[in-house]
Amino acid sequence: MALTPSTMPPLDTPSPKFELPDANGTNVRSTDLRAQPLLVAFICNHCPYVKHIAPALSEFAREYREAGLTIIAINSNDSANYPEDSPERMREEIAARGYTFPYLVDETQEVAHAFGAACTPDFFLYDAGHKLVYRGQFDDSRPGSDEPVTGKDLRAAVDAVLAGEKPGGDQTPSMGCNIKWK
Repeated sequence: MALTPSTMPPLDTPSPKFELPDANGTNVRSTDLRAQPLLVAFICNHCPYVKHIAPALSEFAREYREAGLTIIAINSNDSANYPEDSPERMREEIAARGYTFPYLVDETQEVAHAFGAACTPDFFLYDAGHKLVYRGQFDDSRPGSDEPVTGKDLRAAVDAVLAGEKPGGDQTPSMGCNIKWK
């Protein structure tokens, strides 16, 4: 497994505008998202780094959705060459993991490029005005490590944003598999 780090775009960057179908074909538009904090997670089905955090990410999403965080996930992988990342398999993943957030298909990969996404998982947290306030890792845990999956880094950032504050401290880049570009 080759590790690819997040590109860490500049803070205060506005969230890119997009319109993407979810795994069932229903379009989701960024302009329809509420004016509340927004987490955009670039994930896929087959990446061992995503699989490692997937149960905790599902729990995190249920918990923070109720607290006022909008969450979406985007799969930008080339599903022609990686069929396990196809919309059909995404629907299976949603059911298996209990994801409560829209899981979107970025077929052209234009949205991943607009966000500066590089790896899976790759997290981008925006404040209520949809300005970037955190880009970084879920936590220090990686497949094969002894670190428990807690989501502590992302939780601290989201807690700060929900309290009306900017996340503090250093932001550690997310690490994972590279997005499978066409």
